[in-house]
Amino acid sequence: MSQSLRILIVDDTLAMRTTVKSMLTNIGYTDLIEAVDGLDAWNKLSTTEPPVGLILCDQNMPECTGIEFLKKLRADPRFAKTPYLMVTSEGDRAFLLEVLRAGAHDIAIKPVTVDILRTKIENVLKKAQS
Repeated sequence: MSQSLRILIVDDTLAMRTTVKSMLTNIGYTDLIEAVDGLDAWNKLSTTEPPVGLILCDQNMPECTGIEFLKKLRADPRFAKTPYLMVTSEGDRAFLLEVLRAGAHDIAIKPVTVDILRTKIENVLKKAQS
């Protein structure tokens, strides 16, 4: 797994973005970009070079939710296959199935540990390659 992977962290809560960044740094990832919601993420994703190789996105955010952002990604050929991990506190089965049907590679339910995050990222990157 490439630790030089550029990761976009999307969450409206600064504390959560900081926690996720800390966990990713602990795992060995250092090329990290933050966005406060789906609109901010879309703007950063569209203008970032080299491109983002993995998106970790929350669901409940103002302006543009995680699933709205995911659907926008999947509708754009440039980002249709970008690895996407939904990191959410939403545990409703119907919602989780909708997220997977919309094109997420996997879902991590908060609270997330470093070990869970590492495993989920490995799974997402494997799924995205197949």
